[in-house]
Amino acid sequence: MELNICHLYPDILNLYGDRGNIITMKRRLEDRGIKVNIEECSIGQPLDISRYDIFFIGGGQDFEQEVLLRDLASGKGRGICSAVEDEKVFLAICGGYQMLGQYYKTWDGSQLDFIGAIDIHTIGAKERMIGNYMFRTAPESSGAVVVGFENHSGKTYLGDRVAPLGTVLKGYGNNGEDQTEGARYKNVFATYSHGSLLPKNPVLCDFILQTALVRKYGDAEPLAPLDDTLENNAHDYMEQRLQKG
Repeated sequence: MELNICHLYPDILNLYGDRGNIITMKRRLEDRGIKVNIEECSIGQPLDISRYDIFFIGGGQDFEQEVLLRDLASGKGRGICSAVEDEKVFLAICGGYQMLGQYYKTWDGSQLDFIGAIDIHTIGAKERMIGNYMFRTAPESSGAVVVGFENHSGKTYLGDRVAPLGTVLKGYGNNGEDQTEGARYKNVFATYSHGSLLPKNPVLCDFILQTALVRKYGDAEPLAPLDDTLENNAHDYMEQRLQKG
């Protein structure tokens, strides 16, 4: 078995070590004897969506999102929308999450129209939502407690066809109002969690990888267990710290 991963805009969208998610997926696949190929695609480069099983989009600042709009409008955005509807697996973090949505309206009224791959929109606020946080993913997204770091001024709201990735236990999540965090639509996993997300959340990582394997191969065997002592120690330390906080 093998999986092909596309890292979209790695030179632009890579806040708070988001590239660590790529490293973690690669390592956890290779440790199980599963071949993995990783390719990068940035501004001006063609995107052949048929080549890939997983797409990763990291986080970026507002001005970086503006830089990407022209490239997305050149046809890449339509390709991403097609890949989403074809149930390819996506992991999108913060700015990458927002870009999959309909639009981002800044606090002073300017609007950035994004690609509309998922039915969400984001409204900017003057005050940032920042800090370590945790949430429990929905049963259909592993049911795990996830720990991470959020830093965003945008408040994201989900449309009727999009489910939250999870429910906030500590922190702000999508908007600091409705206790939702992230989004799940088809095989899109979107979240505000930097940190990076996957190294200290191995249950969610393996769920995402298993989802990609099942989509590609049908009845794929469950992933073999790994020694996650270090990963679980990092996760449990932050969970306990947040529970006390």
